[in-house]
Amino acid sequence: MIVEVKNIFILFVISLFFVSITVSGYGQDNITIKNEEESKMEKATFAGGCFWCMESPFEELNGVTEVIAGYTGGHKENPTYEEVSTGKTAHLEAVQITFDPSIITYSELLDIFWRQINPTDIRGQFADIGSQYKTAVFYHSDEQKLLAEESKEKLQASGKFQRDIVTEIVPASKFYVAEDYHQDYYKKSSIGYKLYRAGSGRDAYLKSTWDDTAKNNDSKFEMPSDEELKNRLTSLQYNVTQSCGTEKAFDNEYWDNKKEGIYVDIVSGEPLFSSLDKFDSGTGWPSFMKPLELDNILEKEDRSLFTSRTEVRSKLADSHLGHLFDDGPSPTSLRYCINSAALRFIPKEDLEKEGYGQYVRLFE
Repeated sequence: MIVEVKNIFILFVISLFFVSITVSGYGQDNITIKNEEESKMEKATFAGGCFWCMESPFEELNGVTEVIAGYTGGHKENPTYEEVSTGKTAHLEAVQITFDPSIITYSELLDIFWRQINPTDIRGQFADIGSQYKTAVFYHSDEQKLLAEESKEKLQASGKFQRDIVTEIVPASKFYVAEDYHQDYYKKSSIGYKLYRAGSGRDAYLKSTWDDTAKNNDSKFEMPSDEELKNRLTSLQYNVTQSCGTEKAFDNEYWDNKKEGIYVDIVSGEPLFSSLDKFDSGTGWPSFMKPLELDNILEKEDRSLFTSRTEVRSKLADSHLGHLFDDGPSPTSLRYCINSAALRFIPKEDLEKEGYGQYVRLFE
């Protein structure tokens, strides 16, 4: 009897031993599989202005497992949003993307990144002006660096932009996760997010830049002859746009215009400014915080009055518009002081029929 009990006990111990080995091996296999899956993943870090607007374009992509809003590129450890917002920490608002390169490539992510930003604006992005809103690609490997540089060169050579692409390509540095209320803001506050995107000018810019049907046929524009311009324009309009003239303050068509709509070049019709960015500067000329389409504005040094000023001209028609000053209101601190004679105003209710339907959403 005692021998039988001992035998049963020995068999029980042996069974437990084999079960433990099996379970242990199974668990180890799971860990190994998980580690292998994680090792396949890569990271991409992009700065494109306000990070609220940079999460949604990537989060729904097949192969992307996580998109986090945060701060990178600065010198202070664990910065807060308030500190980064001052521009003194040198951090940029950015998103860090975790992706599976076997499903979506880094090159594909770069293509999507370029379509979310204005890569020619060195001052920030759209309504957000400041070093913390500059654009950048933070590469995590030599391969990413090479792909980013090739992508940037290809975009510059495409002729899509009239200005140089100023987006920097720099090594990735420590990435600090932003506060919880910034994560997935487009989901948490969808209405506020949509209003912000439209009001900032981002949506209109992206649509006009990447939607070829929304370019108002600017590629077909041909500059009229001097004789045609003299017949079509008033003497004041001709003097301002063609001879860098200046109209009288407080005695021009749009200085106190408060209607909603956009302002286009009187010669070419290219969209220049929006009433949403117009403010009363007290100077007696139409004043704007920022352009509606930055790519349609050219800036040149003007030394005509024995001092250095920044002249503002239109891209296609090369019309003289006015001057740019840095005494405007926040958030841009800019004042585009423009002659009414260089502009044509299109009320919001006429945008569709005038061929500027892509801007209707700004006033909804």
